[in-house]
Amino acid sequence: MSAAVMEQRPQVLVRAAEGDPNAFSTLIEPLLDAAYRLAAVMLADRSAAEDAVQEASVKAWRKLRQLRGDNSSLRPWFLSIVANECRMARRTRWWSVIRLADIGKPAREEPETYSDLHQAMLRLAPDERLPLVLHFYLDLPLDEVARTLHVSPSAAKSRIYRAAKKLRTDLTIEEVF
Repeated sequence: MSAAVMEQRPQVLVRAAEGDPNAFSTLIEPLLDAAYRLAAVMLADRSAAEDAVQEASVKAWRKLRQLRGDNSSLRPWFLSIVANECRMARRTRWWSVIRLADIGKPAREEPETYSDLHQAMLRLAPDERLPLVLHFYLDLPLDEVARTLHVSPSAAKSRIYRAAKKLRTDLTIEEVF
């Protein structure tokens, strides 16, 4: 980004907090892709992920005045709202009762290693999956993972390590010579 755009971002945040929907859209739009990817991994359902991101966006719009700090804290703040929406979606009764029909196989077959990794990730509890997704899938730096999880950087690092260790034990890696 250019220096002029970086200087305007705090002004956009102020305008959004005052209720300007265009300013809010400008702030939140670059975060939607990462939010959707996070929700898709946490919920393992595309439509539920879309719903979670939409609900998180509405909540972010309503609570934008509560955001403390500068514009750099916007991404972890919004992703933590998305993660909470995913947790709430998984807790609701309909989630555990209703199962959507499988539309069919994807056009191309997934490599077996991807399938194994995907299945192993789904076997992790959502709270174990979250730090891995934030750090390795969304490529967030450790300090943003910590802010998103509302923990210290050392606690975030520990959660990533423990979840990765549990994931490793669930996968069998075969070496091919």
